[in-house]
Amino acid sequence: MTDTAPSERSADVIVVGAGPAGSTTAYYLAKSGLDVLLLEKTAFPREKVCGDGLTPRATKQLVAMGIDISEEAGWLRNKGLRIISGGLRLEMDWPELAAYPDYGLVRKRDDFDDQLAQQAVKAGARLYERCNVGGPVLDERTGRITGVEAKLGEEKTPVTFHAPLVVAADGNSTRLSLAMGLHRREDRPMGVAVRTYFTSPRHEDDYLESWLELWDRRGAQPRQLPGYGWIFGLGDGTSNVGLGILNSSAAFRELDWREVLKAWVGSMPADWGYTPENMTQPIRGAALPMAFNRQPHYTKGLLLVGDAGGLVNPFNGEGIAYAMESGQLAADVIAQAHARATGAQRELALQNYPRILKSTYGGYYNLGRVFVKLIGNPKVLQLATQRGLTHPMLMRFCLKLLANLTDPAGGDAMDRVINGLTKITPRA
Repeated sequence: MTDTAPSERSADVIVVGAGPAGSTTAYYLAKSGLDVLLLEKTAFPREKVCGDGLTPRATKQLVAMGIDISEEAGWLRNKGLRIISGGLRLEMDWPELAAYPDYGLVRKRDDFDDQLAQQAVKAGARLYERCNVGGPVLDERTGRITGVEAKLGEEKTPVTFHAPLVVAADGNSTRLSLAMGLHRREDRPMGVAVRTYFTSPRHEDDYLESWLELWDRRGAQPRQLPGYGWIFGLGDGTSNVGLGILNSSAAFRELDWREVLKAWVGSMPADWGYTPENMTQPIRGAALPMAFNRQPHYTKGLLLVGDAGGLVNPFNGEGIAYAMESGQLAADVIAQAHARATGAQRELALQNYPRILKSTYGGYYNLGRVFVKLIGNPKVLQLATQRGLTHPMLMRFCLKLLANLTDPAGGDAMDRVINGLTKITPRA
C-alpha cells in the first residue's frame, strides 16, 4: 500500500510489526470490525532467523486463522520429536490431545510470515510495507501514545500515523517499547538462536530432531555447552540446522556461536550433506526473549505482543505459538475495550491484558525459569539426559512439559500433574 493521504493515516489501532504476533493481532482486530493499520519495516518476503519448525500449539493457531496448511500448499507435516543425546536416540510422537492437533509443521519463515500478513489483509487490515517506525507520538498532557512517526517507502518519506491504541509487535529490539520506557528485565532468561540451511538428503524427515548434548570439541578438552542443537528437514531439498543457547552459563558470552555451529555440523556424517559447500545461506543469529522479560504488557495505550513482550517459552525456545496466541488475546481485549462507552471503562478493560497473560502463562514461565537455571549447569544437563532417555515414560512427560502440550480439562495423569504445577507456581 502506498496511499498516504491524511484519511489513510488514522485508524482504531496501529500494529507495529508484521511478524506472527503483529499479523495475528491485526487479523483478529480486523475480523472484529476494527480499522487497523499493520506497519512492517521491510517488504515481503523477508528473512527471519528461526528454526522453521512449528509444534502442534502453533499449528492450532494457523488452523484458527484459516490458513491452508495442506501439503499441496507447501507445508511439511511432522509426527513428533526425535531426541539424540549420549549416543541414545528416542522418537516420540506428539501427544494425542483434544486441545491440539497431533502433528506439527515446517515452513520457511520468509514465506510463513508473508502468508500471515496476507491473511490479515484479507480480513480487512491495511498493510504498509517498507514502513520503518521510529518512535511514538505522545499526548503531552498524559504521556499516552496516540500514534507513531515513520519513514515510508524507499524514499523514506516522513509520515505520522494516528490511533488511540498501538500494539508493539516489533520483536526483541522493540524500539517502540523502549521509547515508552519499557526496558528488558535482567532477571529473566535470554537465549540466542543461530542457524543456517544446507542442501541435504535428510530434507524430508518427518520428525523434528533435537540434540540435547551440545559439545564444543575445538579445544584440547571437549566441553558440554548450555543449549541444544536442531535439524529440521524442510521438504524442499534443504535442512534448517541450528543451535539454541541460554544465557544461564558463562559460555553464553565467551564463545562465537557461529563457529560452534560450524564445528558441530563438522562432526556429523558426511553423507548428511552438512558441509560448507552445501550451505545455501550465511549463518545468522537472533535473540530469544523469554518468560515475560519486558513488562508491563500494557501501559498508556501501548500493548506488547510476541517477542516485544518476552513471550518465548523458556523450556524450548518456541516463540511463534506464543506470539500468535498473545496477538489473539490482545485483539480480544482491544475489541472489548473499544465497545465500552467511556474512557474509564475502556482503560479498565485494557488493564486486564497483563493479568490475562500472567494467568495464561505466568506459572508455566516461572517453572521454565527454574528449568533454565538447572540446565545452565552442564553436569546437571548431562545427568538428566543420560538418565531420562532410558525411561520413555519420563521422556513423554518431559515432551508434554517442554512443549506445553496438555489438555486443560479431562487429560491424563501427566496433564493433571503439569497443569497442577503451573497453577501452584507464582505468576510473576
